[in-house]
Amino acid sequence: MLFCSVAAAGTPARPVLADASRIIRLSSLEWPPYTGAALPQQGATTAVIAAALASMGYRLEVHYFPWSRTIALIKHDSPFAGYYPEYLSAGRALDFLVSDPIGSGPLGFAYHADAPVQWETMADLSRYRIGVVEGYVNTSEFDARVRQGAQMVDTAVNDKQNLRKLAAKRVPLVLIDRRVYEHLILNDADLRAVAPALRFHPRLLEDKQLYICFRSNAEGERVRKIVNQGLKRIDIEAVVAAALSAGGAK
Repeated sequence: MLFCSVAAAGTPARPVLADASRIIRLSSLEWPPYTGAALPQQGATTAVIAAALASMGYRLEVHYFPWSRTIALIKHDSPFAGYYPEYLSAGRALDFLVSDPIGSGPLGFAYHADAPVQWETMADLSRYRIGVVEGYVNTSEFDARVRQGAQMVDTAVNDKQNLRKLAAKRVPLVLIDRRVYEHLILNDADLRAVAPALRFHPRLLEDKQLYICFRSNAEGERVRKIVNQGLKRIDIEAVVAAALSAGGAK
C-alpha cells in the first residue's frame, strides 16, 4: 500500500485529512519514469495526480499491478476509483470516464543500430513486424491498421521484453515511449548490457496525452470532478519536470 501527497512548487495545498473519505485510490502499473513504487514521488505522472489531489485536500493511494489487471480492477468490484496512465481511444472513452490530461509522453520507435529504419508514413511501416505491449492503446491510426491487418505486430508483456527482443533482432522496431526507453536502458541491468545496440528513432509517432480512466458510475464522476478541479490549480509541466529531474530522467 503506497501513499503519495505532493503539492506543486508554489501551489499551496489544502491540509490533507486522515479521514478515509479524503483518500483517493487508483490502480497503476510499473512504468518508469511515469509511475513506479520505488521512484521519487512514485513517478512523474503520479506526482501530478498527487499534487492535484493535495490542492483539493485529498491524498492519493496507489496500488501497482500488471497492466491487464490494472484495467480489469476498474471494470470489476474493487476499491479503486480509476487507473492511470492511459492513452485516449474511442474504446476507452466508451468504457470509462476520462480525466483531463495529466501530462504527455513522446511515443515513437526503438530500432537496432545495425538495421536502421526510415519511415515517413504509416504505410512505410507495413513491411515491418513491430513489437508492441499487449493491451496497450497506441495511436488511433496505428491500432486501426493493426485491426485491419495492414500492420503486423509482435506482442510482449512489457516494454523491457520488447527491447530484449529488439536487441536479439527478433523484431526490427519496438513501439515505446521515449522517456520509458531512456529510463530502461539507463537503469535496467539487463538492458544496460545491450543499450549500445539500440537507438530511438527521431521521428515520433505522436506526443500522446496521458489520462486517468475512472469507473463509469456516480463515484467515478465524483472523483473525476475532484481531480479535474485540482489539475487546474497546479502547473502540470512544472510538476512533471521536477519529478523527472529527481528521478534522473528528462
